[in-house]
Amino acid sequence: MGIQVLCLVVCYLLVDARLGAAAASSGKEDLRSSPDMRMPGYLYIRTTGRCTPQFWSSGREPWPNMVPQDSSISKIFGSRLLERYEPGLTVLEATQRNDDIGGTAFSKLVKQSSAALLNAYSRPGFPYSAWEIKSLVLEALVSEEAAASQAEEFEHANGACD
Repeated sequence: MGIQVLCLVVCYLLVDARLGAAAASSGKEDLRSSPDMRMPGYLYIRTTGRCTPQFWSSGREPWPNMVPQDSSISKIFGSRLLERYEPGLTVLEATQRNDDIGGTAFSKLVKQSSAALLNAYSRPGFPYSAWEIKSLVLEALVSEEAAASQAEEFEHANGACD
């Protein structure tokens, strides 16, 4: 997939450079500044900072010993999660999920909270401690609105972390 994205970016840059050169040689206004010339809609970039769920699911860094990859989320966060998630869902699988976009708020909550918990154990200065994350997840299970709000907070903390 990395090669495909690289090819798309290179093609875009080549087309962009040709349009600029054509405008310069003809003496016309640069076509790239036209409001009709926008970024293509198919270019999608995922955040892959050092604290995101995508980073943790990539295996580029060892996981903290307190959160084994194959542990079920119900063992890590508490048995109340069995009300919303399947019993066999592991923490690694939670970080790899892609149903958080367009899915339920609970899908996003489990993905972002799993990454937040890993960050709490491995990133000094992360704004939440491990016990806070576990408590906030249990509190957010009461409604879809609470889950969405808490997932957004975790996503912001994960994105701002380095």
